[in-house]
Amino acid sequence: MTVPVIVDCDPGHDDVFGLWLAAGHPSLELLAVTTVGGNVSIEHTSRNARIALTVAGVTGVPVAAGAAGPIARALETAEWIHGENGLGGPVLPEPAMPLDPRTATELMADTLLASPDPVAIVATGPLTNVAILLRDRADVASRIREVVWMGGSTGRGNVTPYAEFNAWVDPEALALVVGSGIRFTMVGLNVTHRALVTAAVRERLGRVGTATAAFGDELLEFFCRTNAEVFGMPDGPLHDPVAVAVLVDPDAVALAHTRLDVELAGTETAGATSVDLDGMLRREPNAWVATHLDVDRFWGLLEAAIARLA
Repeated sequence: MTVPVIVDCDPGHDDVFGLWLAAGHPSLELLAVTTVGGNVSIEHTSRNARIALTVAGVTGVPVAAGAAGPIARALETAEWIHGENGLGGPVLPEPAMPLDPRTATELMADTLLASPDPVAIVATGPLTNVAILLRDRADVASRIREVVWMGGSTGRGNVTPYAEFNAWVDPEALALVVGSGIRFTMVGLNVTHRALVTAAVRERLGRVGTATAAFGDELLEFFCRTNAEVFGMPDGPLHDPVAVAVLVDPDAVALAHTRLDVELAGTETAGATSVDLDGMLRREPNAWVATHLDVDRFWGLLEAAIARLA
């Protein structure tokens, strides 16, 4: 069965690969793309999402810009990983499609109402747009099949000792979405750090031989270099496509039904995701949390998707 999806993203190198997996795998139908301020400003993320689709030859998928920053905080970006424009490395082509005139909220709501089947939302950046949708358009919540989000961690963070970047940028949005009652899946660093872009992986993806694969290799060259400089990880973890893989192939990512809470006010822990895998707090489970990745299966999914693109 094909799953209709909206991808909400802040491209970002790994978001591009998430978009390609969503657009290129036959098990998903990519209906719309929305962008949010996160890795870089909304101006860059909105352009980068359209560039990702242009490179891959994807047409007919509207792209709308959403929130420029978090619900209650100032935006903090990640040029130190992704470069000034968010897609450091290759020469970027001009996008082949304009931005949709609707806001992200309007495009999401229209897409949900137009689909005959409930639509999954895959979010690979801060959850600001999804939170605003649920806050302002409660009438469409029943049309959301589920929300799958790349963010958080069951352990340590990557922007502070305790917080992962997407959670840290807008923890209030995360709390709102988790508390909405819609099925929510968190795909955190504990799993995405298994999706390492090794030399063998780059060779495997490069052998696909398409223009998309070649552009992707240039992205990975830059991404792996900055991960090596910042984190001492020369094999950069390709976080965001792992969230898409949850919908593409449920056997690729193991999930646990557990309690998830987010720290909003901690001096040292704002944005930390508290995942009670052992049920110590005796709170009702409210989320599915990724606990394991079948690494070879995951790269096979991404390879197959890229091979279907331009």
